[in-house]
Amino acid sequence: MGCFVVLFALISPRLALFFILIFSDWIGQAIDGWVVPMLGFFFLPWTLLAYVVMWQVSPHGVEGFDWFIVGFGFVVDIASYARTSQSRQN
Repeated sequence: MGCFVVLFALISPRLALFFILIFSDWIGQAIDGWVVPMLGFFFLPWTLLAYVVMWQVSPHGVEGFDWFIVGFGFVVDIASYARTSQSRQN
């Protein structure tokens, strides 16, 4: 499953999250409820994808260096919003 997640993430993080949702219970194991995953899917897809994958990789949840990876996903999300805003101004 992990290799497919990486391949789909190269196309789109939302596509990878969609296939994770359909074919596994990774999101349900990592996050309780449905509000946070839905907001993450629409507003911070790279952050949500990084959090879910780091939750599955680490035996004790997200801790230590895993938070750096999640933070990097957040930076990528913010950079994509900044790039979109900049291209609209031009």
